[in-house]
Amino acid sequence: MRSYSQDLSKGLENVPVMIEKSVPQEAFANFQYVPENVQGSGCDLDPSAITLPGCSCRAHSCLPDSCSCLRFGQTYDRGGLLNRLREEDGYSRPVFECNVLCACGESCQNRVVQKGIEVHLGVFSTKDRGLGVETLERLPRGHFVCEYAGEIIGPHEARRRQLSQTPKHMNYIIAVQEHSGGDRVTQTFVDPVTVGNVGRFINHSCQPNLVMVPVRVHSLLPRLALFTNRDIEQYEELTFDYSGALNGNTKMSNETQSDVKVLQRKACHCKAPNCSGFLPLDISVLY
Repeated sequence: MRSYSQDLSKGLENVPVMIEKSVPQEAFANFQYVPENVQGSGCDLDPSAITLPGCSCRAHSCLPDSCSCLRFGQTYDRGGLLNRLREEDGYSRPVFECNVLCACGESCQNRVVQKGIEVHLGVFSTKDRGLGVETLERLPRGHFVCEYAGEIIGPHEARRRQLSQTPKHMNYIIAVQEHSGGDRVTQTFVDPVTVGNVGRFINHSCQPNLVMVPVRVHSLLPRLALFTNRDIEQYEELTFDYSGALNGNTKMSNETQSDVKVLQRKACHCKAPNCSGFLPLDISVLY
């Protein structure tokens, strides 16, 4: 069992995000903790702005048939969200939570991600993957863990930052692509390298125990929520697939890899039986 001390979030989360005592403070010298996304270069929308309308439900908890927030989405009922993520072609319908303009109360079952982190997490040093995150309590399947929060940036800024990276850089810009009807595709780029939350330190695995779900609360800009895709034991490391296999990100095929700068390729050390050997890369950021 590892020994933990300080709170990485400095009180910004509902529960402390603990840091292993052996991790030097220098590891966070150029890092600013934020619990939610912030507006970055090239992003025209403020993630904190309230741009979505509220529902008029006055029930204790909103129901899909009557709530405008749930009409085109899915509730957080047991297993419903994760089952929906396995729809044909890998894309999922958008998730809309009730927001501050809604008539329903704070106890509504459709308010999950907006409540923030409610599980105990610890940031620790791995042997060969830099820092990592483990859960300090047992988590059931389908449980919300945290967001992958950081700067929301524009596509040109994402490309500039991605091309400046080398194999020594530990973090990726997450590029989420969502189909919004017909041939329309919306893209969201989140970079947590210098401004972000605990999600920044969660490592990739080709066989992860978390899945990323775009969730909208107050704004059209999605919040990248991480849910457990199976039961997770106490002190187990948390991981997710950086390729976003369940939210439509583009995996880099062997044919495409030859067209990408060698400096962009980074070795994967997840040790999963199905490990591809390299961390996934969304080439849409580069071209």
